[in-house]
Amino acid sequence: MMPRRLALSLCLAAVLPVAASAAPNAATIGKQPFDVRMLANLDRVNSPVLSPNGRKVVFAVRQTDFAANKGKTSLWIEDLAARDAAPPVRFTADGFNVNSPAFSPDGATVYFLSTKSGSMQLWSQPVAGGAAVQVSAYPLDVGSYKLSPDGKSVALSLEVFAGCADLACTKQRLDAVESSKAKGVIFDKTFIRHWDTWADGRRSQLFVARLGAGGKLAGAPTLVSRDIDGDVPSKPFGDAGDYDWAPDGKSLAFSVRIAGRTEPTSTNFDIYRADVDGQAAPRNLTASNPAWDAGPVFSADGRTLYYRAMKRAGFEADRFALMAMDLGSGATRELDPQWDATADTIRLSADGKRIYTQAMELGQHPLFAVDIASGKATRVAGDGTISGFDLQGDSLVFTRNTMQSPDVLFAARADGSAVRKVSVNDDAKLAGVAWGEFEQFQFPGWNGDTVHGYVVKPANYVSGRKYPVAFLIHGGPQGSFGNGWSFRWNPQTYAGQGFAVVMVDFHGSTGYDQAFTDAISQHWGDRPLEDLQKGWAAALQKYSFLDGDRACALGASYGGYMINWIAGNWPQPWKCLVTHDGVFDARMMAYSTEEQWFSDWENGGTPFGAPAAVEKFNPALHVADWKVPMLIVHGQLDYRIPVEQGIAAFTAAQRRGIESRLLYFPDENHWVLKPQDSVLWHDTVNAWIKRWTAKK
Repeated sequence: MMPRRLALSLCLAAVLPVAASAAPNAATIGKQPFDVRMLANLDRVNSPVLSPNGRKVVFAVRQTDFAANKGKTSLWIEDLAARDAAPPVRFTADGFNVNSPAFSPDGATVYFLSTKSGSMQLWSQPVAGGAAVQVSAYPLDVGSYKLSPDGKSVALSLEVFAGCADLACTKQRLDAVESSKAKGVIFDKTFIRHWDTWADGRRSQLFVARLGAGGKLAGAPTLVSRDIDGDVPSKPFGDAGDYDWAPDGKSLAFSVRIAGRTEPTSTNFDIYRADVDGQAAPRNLTASNPAWDAGPVFSADGRTLYYRAMKRAGFEADRFALMAMDLGSGATRELDPQWDATADTIRLSADGKRIYTQAMELGQHPLFAVDIASGKATRVAGDGTISGFDLQGDSLVFTRNTMQSPDVLFAARADGSAVRKVSVNDDAKLAGVAWGEFEQFQFPGWNGDTVHGYVVKPANYVSGRKYPVAFLIHGGPQGSFGNGWSFRWNPQTYAGQGFAVVMVDFHGSTGYDQAFTDAISQHWGDRPLEDLQKGWAAALQKYSFLDGDRACALGASYGGYMINWIAGNWPQPWKCLVTHDGVFDARMMAYSTEEQWFSDWENGGTPFGAPAAVEKFNPALHVADWKVPMLIVHGQLDYRIPVEQGIAAFTAAQRRGIESRLLYFPDENHWVLKPQDSVLWHDTVNAWIKRWTAKK
């Protein structure tokens, strides 16, 4: 969602001095405001997994090598049964940059992916101690994996060319392309690029390989997803959660969208089942549903398949319902029709009677247990954002973050009781931080509906003082700025600069109900704008420390679109604007974005079939009314909202004679991911806000 680079060195301004007559916040006296340099260098805890007996937890810790401008990830381990023992210890050795940890079924070994050998391969390491062993040695990168229930086989994904009889064929074709001096590529159908990568004809496919002597994969892997023209897991963000082993180890279920010429316009993922011997073509289990079916999980007895399903084809933000399929009869039923929330993942309780899953709820992202018989959802862990979890027997581990804390690992019982902190973290780095205090508020928005938002006070807030405001607008548009942590759009980085922050979950946001989320489709420029206007007025009335005469509005993705729309439709309150990877011309966006189902659904049709609908809320048509200074940010590798959208917005502002700047990243996609780019992004944005909100 955000940007950064160009060789600028901008110093951070100090927090406003305390007036002699004002009372400082005692909790923040002597503490340091949070800034991007702290943000970029914080450790990131993720991917917790429990041993089968629930005693040990392994998790990943990503540390930043700021000089090298990248992160490196290691695994850590702790014995949860030894409650008074030492804290977690590092499990993997230096030199292993790892991801995707998993225990063997007997709990004696931890598997993980690593680039230690020069490519991404599967490795293992004994829990009791000993050196790591390279399990796979394929000529291609391993994309994901999942161990069979008996621990004797591994399902794994590899990107291969259709028609290649073996992995060496794909490697030879890649080498030939690399060595060729002719670099032109011919395409005969759309979806020629996705997220930040151009298509080269390969598909991520599902294979199975046997573990042999020495715990290494023996022989060539067997293609399981044969005759499937699609990616397993899905690209770019799919993982091993897209497939699951049957308990008897004889078959796999996986979710895939068949490609062909419908790929750029379809959200029809189906769940297939395939025998691991690769002899028969996979069988489609959910062909009757034209919408998205995802995340298959077998019951312990293998008779039921649980999964998540949408109902409306072409809508990527439809509600994911929890489903159960009787594999004998093929009959399906929705488990949670009365729970108006969208489920994230599926983990079954030890007795098979409950599904554990996260879901958005009123600005939070808790963990729930859903009773399979009744569909009743009970909150297990929250508040804040539960970003990951694992469950074994009566043991539960989860990572939780809030607006004042990055992810921290906790252990608990399966019912959410007896919670205790586990992870190594940055307590020492964060102990001296003066956090901006935050509060949720609500107001009547469009159609009289209740709309929620958050206000964050500046760090070292002083009662009785007014502060300039950063008005943040989230992307998606089906998203939320809630009680969670971000390494990109983090309100504490603005609070640390002396700004107050206002965020509104306008119609279209997630975590309220599906009708609220649906309300933005075909209404990008009216209903959410009304919510933002009413939310801004409500915040100014409720919070006297907000200086409404010194405020800038900022947003990325849909938020960037809204900034471009605000520039021509609501310029009055703002001293400056910041638009990051935002849509400028809705018609050209519809023709150039890769996932065209998104534009078709959100606009109500194609630019040639419904031109009036596409143009109705097109920011490009209102440039004549632009007048507010604007900073535009865009990444060259953003194929979701191509870079020409940002360049066009910059050109528009320049042609109008408006004070404007373009921050361009040649090596970033829809997000700003590299640490030094992130610092540049924050320094540039903060300097822009300060310039235009400074007292005259």
